[in-house]
Amino acid sequence: MIVVPCEQGSPEWIAARLGIPTSSAFNRILTPKTMKLSAGAHGYLCELVAEKMIGASLDPFVSEWMERGSELEDSAVARYEFDRDMDCEKVGFILHDTLMVGCSPDRLVGEDGGLEIKCPSPRVHVENLLGMADKHRTQVQGSLWITGRAWWDLLSYHPEMPPAIVRIERDEAFISKLADAVGDFLENLQQAQETLGIAEVATP
Repeated sequence: MIVVPCEQGSPEWIAARLGIPTSSAFNRILTPKTMKLSAGAHGYLCELVAEKMIGASLDPFVSEWMERGSELEDSAVARYEFDRDMDCEKVGFILHDTLMVGCSPDRLVGEDGGLEIKCPSPRVHVENLLGMADKHRTQVQGSLWITGRAWWDLLSYHPEMPPAIVRIERDEAFISKLADAVGDFLENLQQAQETLGIAEVATP
């Protein structure tokens, strides 16, 4: 993995991921339940091309719950480190070793793990307490693929309720299919950009 040093949400972070497929949107490339190309893949491709053309992100919206997540992130990490007796590392943007795809982990954990933090509404947190691993399968397995790590903890945090923590191991069969789908998507992205005469994106 290639670590791009920057603060998440900063202008440098936005620039680093501009026009690049990221694990948080891999569900727009591959539908995890059917393991087929997502119906939203072409729209996502067009968004990434447009970002390259105008030099700006097309997703500046920050919802109430995104703001809440940012405010509670440090508390969530502190609770996680205490409960699991693990040290976390804050990182910016991470690129795959050979492909222009990336992820923005909430934290890296030790030498082998990662952490994805959700700070949802009370109702959604209860849903997560009852089971949440499948909700974020594509994002988490995508992050495992990009970073080469062995496992990822998915944390749902609400300060007035117990946390929900699910450890997700690498699923090599899923990652293989995801890598194939993302590879095809990158080829299509490259062709679209060549057609429009803008920069290549196939390799870092």
